[in-house]
Amino acid sequence: MAAANEKRAFGVSALAVHGVMTGATDPTHKFRLNALDIVAPDGQPVRWALRWLHREKLPDRVYGPTLTLKVCEAAEKERLSIYLYGSRQIVLEKLVEALSRKFPALKIAGSEPSKFRHLTENEVDELAIRIKSSGASIVFVGLGCPRQEVFAFENLKRIGLPLLAVGAAFDFHAGILAQAPRWMQNMGLEWLFRLTVEPRRLWKRYLLLNPYFCGLFILQFLGLSKTLFERKKAPKESEKFG
Repeated sequence: MAAANEKRAFGVSALAVHGVMTGATDPTHKFRLNALDIVAPDGQPVRWALRWLHREKLPDRVYGPTLTLKVCEAAEKERLSIYLYGSRQIVLEKLVEALSRKFPALKIAGSEPSKFRHLTENEVDELAIRIKSSGASIVFVGLGCPRQEVFAFENLKRIGLPLLAVGAAFDFHAGILAQAPRWMQNMGLEWLFRLTVEPRRLWKRYLLLNPYFCGLFILQFLGLSKTLFERKKAPKESEKFG
């Protein structure tokens, strides 16, 4: 919120297991994640891993949809406007309606759907101009992981505002996707719920990456993979996905 009031760049992402693994398996993307200002544990397993590896006794995870609502609540109170970028037009329309009902005084400066392809240099520049000219102080990015983190990394300086990569929060708050029951979330089983809802799209993500995450966690816990999360080289090329 301080960055929003000061109109300065500030990159935020909340990562579950899948998001963490996009960095653990890709040195270039690992660099992008480490370059953001805040990378918070969205998933309970990530929070538990932080406790076991680093003795970080976090009271809860930083759930992307809840983070979205908390920031919107603060923006409404401080009279700061937000911008919504990503997903599909129908989702954005429903999301704007839902946020307007929940936060009547919240100013939504603008919204724009993803083009679901890589943007040209001119398209990225034009997008940045539209966002900045809207008067927004905070930008929520819902492109899905890892595209939204790539977008945040690539465009922080260009846009010069807080960019929050919040993943499925757009679909959840728009009422497009159902959220897992609270007990499943608390037990770290949200992935199982989402797998049953979208099996064809998510089966590789969860059935392959979850065991991989557990294996790498064990290696790091035993001190056999100390360099797992070290910073790596910067990306050689831009990947301006929008």
